[in-house]
Amino acid sequence: MAEFGKSVMDVCVAAGSKIILAVLVWFVGKWFITRLMQLVSKLKSVEKMDPTVTAFALNTARGALYVLLVVSIIGIMGVPMASIVAVIASSGVAIGLALQGALSNLAGGIMLLVFRPFSVGDYVSAAGAEGSVREITMFYTKLCTADNVIITVPNGSMMNANITNFTAEPMRRMDIKFSVAKDTDIEMAKSIIVETLKATDGVLKDQEISACCVGGTNEAMEINARSYVVPSTYAGMCAQATENITKALAAAGVKAPAVRILADK
Repeated sequence: MAEFGKSVMDVCVAAGSKIILAVLVWFVGKWFITRLMQLVSKLKSVEKMDPTVTAFALNTARGALYVLLVVSIIGIMGVPMASIVAVIASSGVAIGLALQGALSNLAGGIMLLVFRPFSVGDYVSAAGAEGSVREITMFYTKLCTADNVIITVPNGSMMNANITNFTAEPMRRMDIKFSVAKDTDIEMAKSIIVETLKATDGVLKDQEISACCVGGTNEAMEINARSYVVPSTYAGMCAQATENITKALAAAGVKAPAVRILADK
């Protein structure tokens, strides 16, 4: 009986020492990974990289290091590495089916990194969401909307959807439509619109600035004002140009379309 008790005590001591060592290795390894990632992110070569590539690479490296840490802890607990490999291999199919969505998002993140349809800072519309790209991680992309709301979109959905990048080009065309009365002198109205656009700060003066009649009804004529601006200023410039042109047309005596009121029969 004494020998049995001693054996149990030896097993408990051995198991307890392994658990303590495993916990110690976990905390030390976690601290080491955090410090290492901080040091790597501050390297000049890393800072010069594209923000999209940098964030994705750092997240991938961090994940790989944590996997190695967990495997090491399992080894410390006394589980043979051959058994670990066998279990992972035998459960690979089940894990793949269970994580099908996650793996699809991971593949989508890699494809986004390779083909680069957009980068961090671009304003895009994709998968039913629209906003500035805040971050691209291994599994999802964060978009910040115009009203400062964060939308998280799975990378798999991103790669399977049409992506509209509004800031990919150095300039963006601005089209604003105005309705004027049917009897308006169209040439005069177009001239006022063009001159107002030329005098508006933010409109690119070396690009096309034009106005043309694009349609009308029995009561109105529709004029399209066309110019180019820097993509990052598009929303503000649309509002500013609309205000300036509206004031200029009003000052020149250009009337708004008449409103027809149908009498009840």
